[in-house]
Amino acid sequence: MAQIPRETGLDKTAALLSEGYRFIPERCRRHHSDIFETRLMLRKAVCISGPEAAEVFYHPDRFTRKGAMPPTALKLLQDKGSVQQLSGDAHRHRKHMFMSLMTEANRERLLELFEQEWRASLAKWQSMEEVVLHYAVQGILCRAICRWSGIPLTESEAQRRTREFGAMIDGAGSVGPRNWQGMALRARTERWARELIEEERRAAQPAPEDTALHRIARYRNRDGTLFDVNTAAVELVNILRPTVAVARFITFAALALHDYPEWRGKLGGGDERERFVQEVRRFYPFFPLIGGRVQQTFEWRGYHFDEGTWVVLDIYGTDHDARAWNDPEVFRPDRFRGGNQSPYNLIPQGAGDYYKDHRCPGEWITIDLMKAAVRLLTTAMRYDVPKQDLSVDLSRLPAIPASRFIIKNVQPL
Repeated sequence: MAQIPRETGLDKTAALLSEGYRFIPERCRRHHSDIFETRLMLRKAVCISGPEAAEVFYHPDRFTRKGAMPPTALKLLQDKGSVQQLSGDAHRHRKHMFMSLMTEANRERLLELFEQEWRASLAKWQSMEEVVLHYAVQGILCRAICRWSGIPLTESEAQRRTREFGAMIDGAGSVGPRNWQGMALRARTERWARELIEEERRAAQPAPEDTALHRIARYRNRDGTLFDVNTAAVELVNILRPTVAVARFITFAALALHDYPEWRGKLGGGDERERFVQEVRRFYPFFPLIGGRVQQTFEWRGYHFDEGTWVVLDIYGTDHDARAWNDPEVFRPDRFRGGNQSPYNLIPQGAGDYYKDHRCPGEWITIDLMKAAVRLLTTAMRYDVPKQDLSVDLSRLPAIPASRFIIKNVQPL
């Protein structure tokens, strides 16, 4: 039986927090291996990286997400009782609810709402001295996804929910004040979501059947019972918050347009925008890693994985793996011209099958929204990018340009 390479030292939690996205890739290079053993939060962890590792990690029913994330990150990104915490048939049954919302008609409806909100914001941006694009797009996405989900918001409510969702996302990979703020605001969001579910269940005129609010409030467990209110509220938030998180991808898309201006003139058609967006998702940092606990003992490459072993998959390193991507540190959208991605080498939102595995059900919506944003940035408006700090600190989890991408002198076209 092969021996897994092992990191020396008592615990590497501080190193993970200080190195961020580079933590696993650099150790894989050091050990000349896609796998190594270390200790995180004083617990044994086996870290793996690369497309083959992703295929192993996303093998149906091999891993459970229960007990595989720090409690604070779990609370901010998924929460107990969510679809990500389920396994086997229970997971597939719950996942069907999410996938049933991802119809072509529903996706088109969300894009229409997104563009409406963007153009309404564009009219306001004209009179502003400067616009912090990341925060502005968070607001656009929050209003659009709430409308799409059947949740009306006043302007003050939209600002409040945007701040809450943004704090959850920003605090998920940190310890200290950012995390504490996200936790505090998450509690307020969940109270609001519980009230929405209860009101929907009592309503004489419920929300339309194709909305997330109606579908989640009325969806039934495998035994025919309705979700309890807490679970329904968690899953409603798990529709809204991840959509607001797409603002990070859109901010990185704006950064790519700025850093690689030659691409602005190449994005006239859908195929070009698709390739550009996919490269943004591959190249720029989103969330760095994901954990799972072994449910069924197995072997891989001669390494033995016992039941209960905590395994951490390197998302960022897999998206930058030189065996899957030529010159992975070069921004090159044309690498997608031949459909170069597979279910296991491009994994910013998980790997495998949407229906059977833990791949994000909103990945199609993410790509749709990014393509729409790129089209609006390049054809619907003119703007200047003033001097600012656009550096991306890979030790910060999750990463974002330091200035959040400021634009000035906005004019509609």
